[in-house]
Order: sequence, then structure tokens, then C-alpha cells
Amino acid sequence: MTILPRTFYSRDTITVAKSLLGKKIVRKIGKHEISGIIIETEAYRHKDDPASHAFRKITERNKVMFDEVGKAYVYFTYGMHYCFNIVARNSKFEAGAVLIRAIMPEKGITTMQKNRDTNNLKNLVNGPAKLTQALCISKEHYGVDLTKNSELFITDAINSSKIIASPRVGIKVATKKLWNFKISA
Repeated sequence: MTILPRTFYSRDTITVAKSLLGKKIVRKIGKHEISGIIIETEAYRHKDDPASHAFRKITERNKVMFDEVGKAYVYFTYGMHYCFNIVARNSKFEAGAVLIRAIMPEKGITTMQKNRDTNNLKNLVNGPAKLTQALCISKEHYGVDLTKNSELFITDAINSSKIIASPRVGIKVATKKLWNFKISA
């Protein structure tokens, strides 16, 4: 299991969003490990992306998007859910992040079900808020370095050859950008 290095995230945000498909997210909680294969992502850049939190300026909420690549950007949304992103960008942009929208559960499925209070595998981690709830990702993970073996990191897993690109979900601007990526079945 090779943890993805910082150089993996030092590329165009869109390229990283596609490249994260098929990679494994690992969450350690004490002696327990839960994980899943990333099957859906969304790219959010900077000045060319009005849907991005970093579009206008740096704030307390988004400042990690301007920080070193390979860090976790976790934010609270709709007053009740966390979303997990990974800071990724090349030198053309000051900020950027990839939202992890869905995973295919792999290890610790019983723990994920308990965390989500559901036995429905199809509905377990098929959305960003469901994913963070299942993996116990919260504001405490804001800024965590995902390139180190810690309580949260990303590793190599499988190669994803067929990728579907579509509009991003739940946004009202920049809707023509096909920056939502899924592994094709």
C-alpha cells in the first residue's frame, strides 16, 4: 500500500480529480481501519471557476485551498454535513481542491453502517455527506496532511480506465464545466 505523494496532487486540479478515481481512501480510528475505493470526484479550481470556494478570495473557511497540496479541506455545509476535499493544483492556479463524492466500501463496512445508522450498502457512501459520516471525517481533519501515514490518507489501489465526465452536482454557476468524474461500470 503506497500512500500517494505530494507530487500526485501538484498537477491540474481536473487531472487530479480524474486520477483519484480508483484510489483508496483509508481512515484509521484507533486500532480499526476503514477504507473504500474512490468512485466519484469533482474538481474545483480558482479564478476560472465561480463555483469554487476559492473563486473570490481567501477566507478562514477556504484558506487550506491556498496552502500546500495534498492536505484535507473539510467544510461544513447546509448547517449539518461535512464534505471532504483534497487540495490539488498546478502552478497556474493559487487554489484548488477535489471533492470526494463517493466511494465503494472495502474494509470496515460494519463500522461504516454503524456510523451511518443504516444497513443499506447501496446508499452507504454514495454522496459526500454520507461518506464523511461513514468515515467519521469532521472539522478536526481540516488541514490534515494526506501524504503521510496518519489517521487519514490516500493510497494506490486500482486503475480506472473508463471515466464518465458530467456537470457538477448541486451548484448554480459554472454548470457547463464537466468536472464531475465517475468510474464507468
